[in-house]
Amino acid sequence: MWLGLGALALWALVRLGRQTESARRGHWRVAATLLATAALGGGLLAAMRGAWIIGAALAAAGLWLVLASRQRTVSPRREDLSAAEARSILGVAPDADAAAINAAWRRLMARAHPDQGGTEGLAARLNAARDRLLRP
Repeated sequence: MWLGLGALALWALVRLGRQTESARRGHWRVAATLLATAALGGGLLAAMRGAWIIGAALAAAGLWLVLASRQRTVSPRREDLSAAEARSILGVAPDADAAAINAAWRRLMARAHPDQGGTEGLAARLNAARDRLLRP
């Protein structure tokens, strides 16, 4: 029993040490990892004491939390943007060259990047717009 609880604690520490998402997504993964560890540990303790139904329910809830927190979000596809939409997102003229497009992208990304307080969706949209305009 103690070996199982120790393995759960080690798993939680390793998983929490590998957080690479943004703040919002990272907070969800931290909370899900802690709750999953508690649920799996409670399920193990309940099963060791003979409460199989409660133990199975807690273990299933813990496994669901683990799997739900592992799902990644999909960034918008480049093909969804027209050239006119991409120009309006970046705020560049129709005859803008690559240097002007990159300068506009850098200026906007400085404010929209998730590390600077922006959102992942807006940063992905800026990247998609830049890629759409720079595509040969």
